[in-house]
Formats: sequence, structure tokens, C-alpha cells
Amino acid sequence: MIEGDDFHSNKSKRLMRSGVPLTDELRAGWLESLGGELAARPGGAVVTCSALKRAYRDVLRRHAPDLRFVFLELSYEEALRRVTARGRTHLFPPSLVRSQFTTLESPVGEPDVLRVDATRPLPELVDRVASWVSREFA
Repeated sequence: MIEGDDFHSNKSKRLMRSGVPLTDELRAGWLESLGGELAARPGGAVVTCSALKRAYRDVLRRHAPDLRFVFLELSYEEALRRVTARGRTHLFPPSLVRSQFTTLESPVGEPDVLRVDATRPLPELVDRVASWVSREFA
């Protein structure tokens, strides 16, 4: 299990904590780091991250050609509610949720992407993803 936020640079973390959205340039090194982590685990791994654009996902795919994506789809309002509920314990403040949705290029329709309703109960999501992955690798 690889938590994508752990791989942001200190500069990017400071900017996010200050409510400044990251640019493509700031995300480039982060994506390369995540891709390197995937490549170092040829047996597979789970990465949690917001690969918001197709170009970002393509960077990760370049490092791990058999990569699959699970798109946890939810509304802006629900995302804002969840981020706000975290309080100040996370580096990502609620003020950045809008920029994430503005940047988002839905992966729906790309190969090897499973879209799931992120508002469904966690056990249901786990079962759906596990079933999809086991079919994909069977």
C-alpha cells in the first residue's frame, strides 16, 4: 500500500497546506516518484492518489504498463463535506476541493478503469474492486 501524499515534495506540502493548488510542474516529480514505486513492485501494489488528468495517469502507466485505476466518483459537495470533516489533520484543506474538480479529467472510458460510487459502503466497494481485479488477472 502506497499513500501518494507521502511522496509530495516539502514545497508542495507547504503550498497545499496554504491552500495553493499544485501545478502540473509541481506534480511532475511526484508522479515520477509514484511511478518509480510502482515499477519497483512488479508483483503489484495499491497506490492512493489523485491522478486527476489523463496525462498524469499516463505517466503512471508508463512505469507500470499493466496498471489498473479505480475511480472513486463522488460529487463536489460530498468531497467538500469529507475534506471538511477531516479538520486540520490533513495537509489538504477544503479550499482546494474546487481546484481538484476543475482539474479533473474523468478516466471513465479509458482502458483498465473501474468507476465506483464512492458514497457506497466500504465493504461493498472492497468487494466490487476485489472482484474486478480478480477477473482482470484471472
